[in-house]
Amino acid sequence: MNILKTMLLAAAATAAMGGSALAQDDNISMAFNVGAATDYVFRGVSQTDEGGQIFGGADATLFGIGYAGVWVSNVDFNNGTDIEYDLYAGVKPVLGPVNLDFGFFYYGYTNQPTGSNEDYVEYKAAASTAVGPATVGALVFYSPEFFGKTGKATYYEINGAVPVAEKVSVSGAIGHQEIEGPADYNTWNLGVGYALNDTIGFDLRYHDTDEHGFGDIYESRVVLGVKASF
Repeated sequence: MNILKTMLLAAAATAAMGGSALAQDDNISMAFNVGAATDYVFRGVSQTDEGGQIFGGADATLFGIGYAGVWVSNVDFNNGTDIEYDLYAGVKPVLGPVNLDFGFFYYGYTNQPTGSNEDYVEYKAAASTAVGPATVGALVFYSPEFFGKTGKATYYEINGAVPVAEKVSVSGAIGHQEIEGPADYNTWNLGVGYALNDTIGFDLRYHDTDEHGFGDIYESRVVLGVKASF
């Protein structure tokens, strides 16, 4: 956990120094986030061996359409790998009532075993739009060489969110992960978010997959998380 704290502090310090220099340019803005959760679930699968999560990140918005950022979290694959760090960038154009998102993601891992080949890249295409008070969307992630060099992989998802009270919203998603070989599975989640104020928010979410036979980390779980954004 000391490694995680060091990486988070380094990322925050770097972004903060950049932010102070960029603050003079109205076309560039910075945002930061830190948080914790009872589990780190990625596409229905626990990344912390059903243990707790601490995470943090920094994001830059560029000229109102571009973005770039870094995000760091602890992980536990029972093989020595202990930290995930994500680097990403993209653009978010608007086409009429539709918000688009085209991005590139690099997932890196520290202390991974030699030859495990856990680092990988993904390309993202997403679209969302308002339907009354709700927001609905769809996305696709594609990796030419997925985690562990398991080959090409594609993730599809449809999602939605709707406010149900002044500070409360309900959201959910249904996804399908395709990986070369016998590792395809479906996943879904449904949760409630509560905005304590403009900075702090809570999320209580149910996750599940249809492949419990892959192991305990694929089984259903309820995760409570808190996130501060500033």
